[in-house]
Amino acid sequence: MSDPHRPASGHPAPLHLGQTSALPASPEEAVLDYVPNPRAGTLYLVRFAAPEFTSLCPVTGQPDFAHLVIDYAPGETIVESKSLKLFLGAFRNHNGFHEDVTVGIGQRLFDEMKPQWLRIGGYWYPRGGIPIDVFWQSGPPPAALWLPDQGVSGYRGRG
Repeated sequence: MSDPHRPASGHPAPLHLGQTSALPASPEEAVLDYVPNPRAGTLYLVRFAAPEFTSLCPVTGQPDFAHLVIDYAPGETIVESKSLKLFLGAFRNHNGFHEDVTVGIGQRLFDEMKPQWLRIGGYWYPRGGIPIDVFWQSGPPPAALWLPDQGVSGYRGRG
């Protein structure tokens, strides 16, 4: 699918980096920027953590909170962090079940960026007394990839 914000070929300059950018009205309107991988051909892991992620419950409209952890092994491109921050922020007014939101973020990044491998952990805070954790990955990780634990403890309430 072509993007009207970008040239048809090559790696365009990032749309957001160094610019004043408004928060997109929805995740669908958010433009993610990808730049050439400065270490193309090298197997390494990139981690983004968003400990204050929010979206809205599609039934009640109440806010849902999560700690997201996105790990990926870059291919030819990497995601530009400001555009990722704006994309994630666009979920603030988005109605979606935890499963759809978490998996949808992972799939969009994987489909657009085309990394060697990607996983996302969505550690959602309790709704109705039940925490919901959602995990998705693009497939088995590359054999030589160092894969640290995501470092988010299971929900333990107050204790």
